[in-house]
Amino acid sequence: MRTTLTAPEAILDVAIQGRRISAAEALVILEQAELPDLAVAATVVRDRHNDSRRVSYVIDRNVNYTDVCNVYCTFCAFYHKPGDSRGYVLTREQLQQKAEETKAIGGTGFLLQGGVNPDLPWSYYLDLVRYLHRDLGIWVHGFSPVEIQMMAKLSCQSLRTTIADLREAGLGSIPGGGAEILVDRIRRKISPLKGGREKWLEVMEAAHEEGVKTTGTMMFGITETLAERIEHLEVLRDQQDRALVRNNGGGYTAFVAWPFQSGHTPWEGKVPKPTDVEYLRTIAVARIFLDNFAHIQSSWVTMGRKTGQLALHYGCDDMGSLMLEENVVSAAGTCYSVNNDEMTRMIRAAGYEPWQRDNIYGEVLS
Repeated sequence: MRTTLTAPEAILDVAIQGRRISAAEALVILEQAELPDLAVAATVVRDRHNDSRRVSYVIDRNVNYTDVCNVYCTFCAFYHKPGDSRGYVLTREQLQQKAEETKAIGGTGFLLQGGVNPDLPWSYYLDLVRYLHRDLGIWVHGFSPVEIQMMAKLSCQSLRTTIADLREAGLGSIPGGGAEILVDRIRRKISPLKGGREKWLEVMEAAHEEGVKTTGTMMFGITETLAERIEHLEVLRDQQDRALVRNNGGGYTAFVAWPFQSGHTPWEGKVPKPTDVEYLRTIAVARIFLDNFAHIQSSWVTMGRKTGQLALHYGCDDMGSLMLEENVVSAAGTCYSVNNDEMTRMIRAAGYEPWQRDNIYGEVLS
């Protein structure tokens, strides 16, 4: 065990050399490193995992099959309570239309998430996934951990069996929604009904044990400390270590972080909006610290195109989705979108060659 370094320059040198830095060292560079130095080190780590000349993107659609939810997160401006006449559940006709529109422009999948709707039975979810995957030919990157926790209760099965049944029905991969900050002090404050971080992590562990790929996320800027941001990254890195040892196909494909959007929530005006510089520092440190993650995604959807492009020089190798549809972030008042030509121009203008991927980072050939 080497001695913990305290000089940010020395810590970044360790990362550039390909050695792992500790959580304590990650906190030092998050707090103290010069922004250009973070960019250099993050780019070196990015290029260790990816072709230095290329940046990926995906054409998919964020589909919220229901907005009815009984978890009542204080940061969410999207949901309606059970019994509210304004709540909805998408019909098959609506899902088919969304799928046809997506495939018509070369799209491959749905990022499928909803509220935690107590009125839907277990069979609904299996039928939904079968319909999307088998009948409509859509890759289902679906369901946040809190939804899968609910499904396990509905099915009276273990998490692994529940995920295995979903996979048999056609579930392709699982997004990292609902992670927010994986620190119980924060979770008790912002989403007490979701449970502690262990509830989120145990779904991801079960998915990885079943050989299912997932993504890791972080929503920051909601009263957490910088040390708590690093704590969040550390539990993801530890879990990825376990997944890679299994070598069964499961594990995290990518990490994406974005700043909390407080508009139209009880937090509006009570927390400062993270700046572009703070976002770039955070994403660069994530790239350096998460040395076992292949991909880091730019959150241009919340930060805007220019900062999204800048993030490609702070460790990101992926620009995420075109955002054909987005409801949750836009309900808080912030959401950017582009078409395919705009996305490829945006990547080229940042100095890279664009390539279209699917939801698990396979190349989509036109």
